[in-house]
Amino acid sequence: METRSFSFFCWGTIIFVYFVRLDQADGMNAYKINNLCKFCDTKPSNCSGKGTCFSKCPITSICDHKEEVCVTIWRKENDSVTIETLCHNPFIPLYDMRLEDYNNSRCLMKEKKFPKSPKLKFYICSCSEEECNDELIFPPSAPCSHVDRKQNCSRTESGHNDAGDQPGDKTQVTGTSEENQVVLVILVSLLPPLIITVLVIATFYWYRVYHRRKLSQEWDGRKAKRGARGAGDCSDACAIMISDRDSDSSSTHANNLNHNTELLPIELDLQVGKGRFAEVYKAKLKQSPSEQFETVAVKIFPDEEYASWKNEKDIFSDINLKHENVLHFLTAEERKVEKQYWLITAYHPRGNLQEYLTRHIISWEDLWLLGGSLARGVAHLHSDHTLCGRPKVPIVHRDLKSSNVLVKGDLTCCLCDFGLGLRLDNSLSVDDLANSGQVGTARYMAPEVLESRINLENIESFKQTDVYSMALVLWEITSRCNAIGEVKDYEPPFGSKVREHPCVESMKDNVLRDRGRPEIPNSWLSHQGVQLVCATINECWDHDPEARLTAQCVAERFHDMDHMDKLSGRSCSEEKIPEDCSVSDGK
Repeated sequence: METRSFSFFCWGTIIFVYFVRLDQADGMNAYKINNLCKFCDTKPSNCSGKGTCFSKCPITSICDHKEEVCVTIWRKENDSVTIETLCHNPFIPLYDMRLEDYNNSRCLMKEKKFPKSPKLKFYICSCSEEECNDELIFPPSAPCSHVDRKQNCSRTESGHNDAGDQPGDKTQVTGTSEENQVVLVILVSLLPPLIITVLVIATFYWYRVYHRRKLSQEWDGRKAKRGARGAGDCSDACAIMISDRDSDSSSTHANNLNHNTELLPIELDLQVGKGRFAEVYKAKLKQSPSEQFETVAVKIFPDEEYASWKNEKDIFSDINLKHENVLHFLTAEERKVEKQYWLITAYHPRGNLQEYLTRHIISWEDLWLLGGSLARGVAHLHSDHTLCGRPKVPIVHRDLKSSNVLVKGDLTCCLCDFGLGLRLDNSLSVDDLANSGQVGTARYMAPEVLESRINLENIESFKQTDVYSMALVLWEITSRCNAIGEVKDYEPPFGSKVREHPCVESMKDNVLRDRGRPEIPNSWLSHQGVQLVCATINECWDHDPEARLTAQCVAERFHDMDHMDKLSGRSCSEEKIPEDCSVSDGK
């Protein structure tokens, strides 16, 4: 708090000083009056163009505009000499010439050449003091003739030289002094914005470091509080991998695999899932030389789905992806004989979240476990650092739905199926992001994905599409919680409003045209915890991506609901048994 107060004080002081300087400058300009100059247009003269002479203009005029300065032009063509005195804006060309040294206090004549008129001698001066264009000071030249000495040279030689104060030298010193003052004013004017810029950068850097440190401390506290569900000491375990204790496969064996030289001794058992790109099997990983085996899941891609396999393998291969709420990856294999590509992962017998919700009615505690772990998994994907603080490339899932979330033995979620995932690497250009295409499942697509209007300039936009999809999954979980009162049969988001496998166009009608979302009945709001979950869901599926919560914010909200676990009247899930009792083990 003290640091923040000090920061506000510094900002206030700098801004105050800056505007005071600004007001002073404006005040000086406000009191500036129009200049007073000799103004006789063109008149004949006997000024020889040497030394110092006077315009002999009897008219003194007030310039029309504050910007105008005094100007004198001396011309000699053949034997005719004329002098022109006037007011003129130095920023507007005069006779196709820019006025120079118009800030001088005296009129220093400078010769200008006109190639088209070689016989014309032309001198011009400009100055900013009152009637300063009356006295014309020509640059030094050859010794004066007898006639010139009588007219002008006597004044220059006796008056100025005797005093040791030549007009040219004095004006040059004055001009240099004024230039220095201009430079000083510019530097002083630039100083406050420069200081503000440095302070903004320093404040932003301090906030990032402080926020990241605070975030790591909060996560460490949560892991310690969860106890048995945690991954243990983060100092060494995080450096290698976080083990998945609730699966039926051992990470110890996976650490010692030498899958670059030989294929694993895996025996496929039965098919447990099938998607657009691959089939998933329960399998046995044999441990030689004994007959013992470990149960693993094998995701098999056909030869034509190599790109999807490679994308998921590359994402899984990132050691920083390891997290208790992300499916534990063992290895990947190319089965050239079968023309197949395999991903071997941990096996979770409870199946995916959609299947689990179809078969079970859950309690408030179950909802808190499932929803909180789902949010933590998505937050880890989106984060640019691990729980231990190591830098990490953020990842977006882009196909988040209840069938792509597995339920672990402790009733927490873990994310799977990263075939459409995208690593938000800094090397990606806008074109690369644009070429990533409109991907995902239409039912779970965010409005901006349906409309193909994602902000490619901001990678956070991709993360917010995941948040929208996560909101729909949270709605599915909530719809099966007994804390809401009467629990209906499981329905996916938007239920009967769309077909079982809706197309993009039908979802556009519901989500974009009608601004439709799954219904949240008033009965759901009678439970304090469910009410907070529903408020979070509403903020996560907002039509405006920038108005949605981040996954990290959702995870923190679920953490804050920890004290509400006793508000539910039930402590365990109820299994829904179909009336015909015809569910088989292999289904």
